[in-house]
Amino acid sequence: MTRTNHDLTNISLQDAGKRFNREWIFRHCNCVFEIGKRYAITGPNGSGKSTLLQAIAGSLQISQGEVQWQAPNQSIIALEKVYQYLGIAAPYLELIEEMTAKEFLSFHAQFKPLMSLVSIDEILSLIGLEKAIHKQIRYFSSGMKQRIKLAQAIFSNTPVLLLDEPCTNLDATGYALYHKLIANYCNNKLIIVSSNEPQEFDFCTNIIRIQDYK
Repeated sequence: MTRTNHDLTNISLQDAGKRFNREWIFRHCNCVFEIGKRYAITGPNGSGKSTLLQAIAGSLQISQGEVQWQAPNQSIIALEKVYQYLGIAAPYLELIEEMTAKEFLSFHAQFKPLMSLVSIDEILSLIGLEKAIHKQIRYFSSGMKQRIKLAQAIFSNTPVLLLDEPCTNLDATGYALYHKLIANYCNNKLIIVSSNEPQEFDFCTNIIRIQDYK
C-alpha cells in the first residue's frame, strides 16, 4: 500500500483554456481528477496533450479559466506549492547527467522525499540498474535514462503521478517494468498519463480526448 506525505482530494479544471498567439491548444475544459483514480489524456502528436498536462501540473499558466488543487478540508492549494504533491516524468524534463544514478535520486530526495518503504539502492535494483549505480547518467543508454526518470517520479512520496509518454525509449522489458511499478507502488495515487500509445495507459479507466476541447 502506497502512503503519501500530502493529502489531496482532487484536481479540477474549470472552463480552462490555453492559447499561443491566436491558436487555442485547448479551451472550455471542465474536468475533475479524483485521488486514487487513473486517467489518460489522448490525441494525435502535436494536439496539445503535453500542454494540458503541464497546465494540470501548474507549470504552465493558462489563458482562461482555473486549475484548482483541493485539500480534504476544502481549502485550495496554492499553485506555487503544487509541486510538493506531484511526481512527474516527461521528455522535456532533463536529468543531471554529471551525477550517478544514486547521486541523482539522493539529490532529488532532498527536495521531495521518496517513499520510505524502499531505499535508493533497492529502487535502482527494482529498475534493473543495480550494476550501474555509480555510473554517470551521461553514459546511460536512452532506455536507462527513461528508467531513472520513471523511478524519481513513481517513488516520490506524493499523491499525484503525472506521466508524459512514459515508455519513450523503453523496450518490451521496459514496458513490463513500467506496468509492474505502477501496479506495485501506485495503488492510492492519482495517475494522469498523456499518450497516444494504448500500452502506456491501458490501466486507466478514464479517457480524456484532447480533441473534445478544441
